[in-house]
Amino acid sequence: MPRPRSALLSVELIVESALAQVDRTGNFSFPRIAAELGVSQSSLYNRIESREHIIELLRARIFADRRVMQDDDESWEQTVRRLIRSYHDCFAQHPNLVPLLMSQTVRAEAVLQMYEDLAAALERSGLPQQDLMSAISLIDYFALGSALESTAPDEVWDVSTEHHPTLRRALQEAGPTGERVNRAFDFGVDALLAGIAMRTKHRIY
Repeated sequence: MPRPRSALLSVELIVESALAQVDRTGNFSFPRIAAELGVSQSSLYNRIESREHIIELLRARIFADRRVMQDDDESWEQTVRRLIRSYHDCFAQHPNLVPLLMSQTVRAEAVLQMYEDLAAALERSGLPQQDLMSAISLIDYFALGSALESTAPDEVWDVSTEHHPTLRRALQEAGPTGERVNRAFDFGVDALLAGIAMRTKHRIY
């Protein structure tokens, strides 16, 4: 493959190459990016500051098309539900990226704005200020964990009727893997929202 002129190399091409590598292997490297783009490794540093810079650009990349403006009539529950779904969908498409993104501070403006929208919605719910970050962290755990479910095998539990009768019945009732995963996600979001609503109702002023 002939090397493209330096002017053809862009940050977008570098990020797309890195994302494709992460999707395939779980990681990326400057030498592999350079080889795939047909450029010298040193030319990458004319546009990218560091490995950490690429990771943050990857974070911005997967969230770029996901932000939806809030409707003025949207309730806090609707906003939180929408944001959790959007957050989950971003990572479900690129589950291998999760460990890399969790390893460093969030700086991508699109992602910070999503968290701002989430914090504002939770504040509107009446949740005490001291509980806002706990709620955001809980939503993080849920959205990331549910996104990683896409990497799980179809048969998650090797159960027998003899030794695990209750779990066996539950699995049979849950239906095919895809249905089970979707139902579990909706169940989890409902449980999160109900828990937050319950805390606001029992708030002591």
